[in-house]
Amino acid sequence: MGKYDAVVVGAGPNGLAAAITLARAGRSVLVIEAKATIGGGARTGELTLPGFRHDICSAIHPLGLGSPFMRSLPLERLGVEWIQPDLPLAHPLDDGTAVVLYRSVAETAASIGRDGGAWRALLAPLAADWEKLAPTLLGPHPFSPHLIALARFGIPGLLPANLMPRLIFREERARALFAGLAAHSFLDFGKIFSSSFGLVLGMLGHAVGWPIPKGGSQSIVDGMAAYLRELGGEIVCGWEVETLDELPKSRAILLDVTPRQLLKLAGEKLPASYRRRLQGYRYGPGVFKIDYALSAPVPWTAPECHRAGTVHVGGTLAQIAASERATNRGELSERPYVLVAQQSLFDDSRAPAGKHTLWAYCHVPHGSTADRAEAIEAQIERFAPGFRETILARSARNTQAIHAYNPNYIGGDINGGVQDIRQLWTRPLPAWPPYATPLPGLFLCSSSTPPGGGVHGMCGYHAAQAALSHSTL
Repeated sequence: MGKYDAVVVGAGPNGLAAAITLARAGRSVLVIEAKATIGGGARTGELTLPGFRHDICSAIHPLGLGSPFMRSLPLERLGVEWIQPDLPLAHPLDDGTAVVLYRSVAETAASIGRDGGAWRALLAPLAADWEKLAPTLLGPHPFSPHLIALARFGIPGLLPANLMPRLIFREERARALFAGLAAHSFLDFGKIFSSSFGLVLGMLGHAVGWPIPKGGSQSIVDGMAAYLRELGGEIVCGWEVETLDELPKSRAILLDVTPRQLLKLAGEKLPASYRRRLQGYRYGPGVFKIDYALSAPVPWTAPECHRAGTVHVGGTLAQIAASERATNRGELSERPYVLVAQQSLFDDSRAPAGKHTLWAYCHVPHGSTADRAEAIEAQIERFAPGFRETILARSARNTQAIHAYNPNYIGGDINGGVQDIRQLWTRPLPAWPPYATPLPGLFLCSSSTPPGGGVHGMCGYHAAQAALSHSTL
């Protein structure tokens, strides 16, 4: 192989984003992927029965439309078709009803009764400000020229998620809706900054929706790869890199890996002090995931759940907070918070005619090998009696299986490390730029760099910009 301007290791969304950014700048780029196919956290495959297509990792993509980098790509021209479910999100309650996140702030406010005004006051300005806030919330630092917009987000966002909704909302319906959003953080609700994730996902639901890609998440990375090849970039699969020494000559190397893998790849080339600091990088709770092949849609009691792409199964604010607190203490929750995606209700390419898929996971302690299938199904049955009778087949993975499938998911942590206020803009270490390493020309571009987890490509984009600015490229 000839010499390249840059070599990127890892063909997930961030690795491809880095490669595209470099190729757009006129640089020659090679992407190396260990697996036989590209995808990283955006793969789709038949996990249960023939004809049932499951999203193996990510499923719902508000940041696919909300990310400035992803919006800059011609994905629709390259085959990516975004589907907006009738409702972005439904959150069932034990009284047989569901509280709903509508695309419209006004509809959401009207549906939650006495707290409608508070919801509108909180979320309407944030949704309107998404374009202003996105470069900061999805960037390498927490600074913004839009100070008013940032204050609207930052003041409530800094509060713990077990406090902020109690201060703003008077009734359990709005509190439960917000709790389900905030729980995407994997953080204990008693931690400061845990409300910020609920605000981001709420404003995205109103600003761009929670879409699904037709055919599966794989279509996103397939579109990115096609665009990279149009720009002259190359991709090689089936090459598991063991050390940096085996890479082709280049002026820059960008690694879509976690700090743990960086330590393995670079070894003694890294200064001892840097290695010690990387060894202290914190990984968070993991997930236990199940994919289902179903004979019929989930028989939710609340009719709104039949129209939602995503369903948060967890009950009240107090119940979700208890589940997340247990997980962060290394305990298994009796009633875990469960994220459910039902793509086949809106995309008939996911399953044979009349049949359906279901995507579900719950949070578990880091590295847990516990089987949480019964707990997940009990939670779904709680709001959808008869669910078990619809199951044709299931495919379950604990944290070890998830880590084995994707080495970036250390201990089942799908976010590339804890995303708390101590380790978000300062991931993997407090340094500027956070993507650079002590080795000249070596950069990290994974979710272990700002802004963290999600299919948004911004980690790769910012890392590539850092490489263009701080190397000989």
